[in-house]
Amino acid sequence: MSKEIPLATVNQHNKATDLWVVINNKVYDVTKFRLEHPGGEDSLVDVAGRDATKDFNDVGHSSEAREMLKKYYVGDLAAADIKQKSPISVTPTDATEAPKQCCILS
Repeated sequence: MSKEIPLATVNQHNKATDLWVVINNKVYDVTKFRLEHPGGEDSLVDVAGRDATKDFNDVGHSSEAREMLKKYYVGDLAAADIKQKSPISVTPTDATEAPKQCCILS
């Protein structure tokens, strides 16, 4: 079973010499990687101690970069700190309304 790490703990690791990030609800200690990071040290320091999922995904990291993360894995974000995705809204249909058909079938 993976170690669960509260977001409050991740928040404490927020400087260049002690740098943790959350990506896809997994916690990584990337302190030793910061000087090797192709995007520069500052881009990691900017997201230190917080959820960097959006930043990581927006850059479009390669599969190799995603694979490299594994060696910096510390544990999973605590379940209580995982943001719940809002459900897809469904518009209720009127029971008296006939189902819509494709224009080809009309």
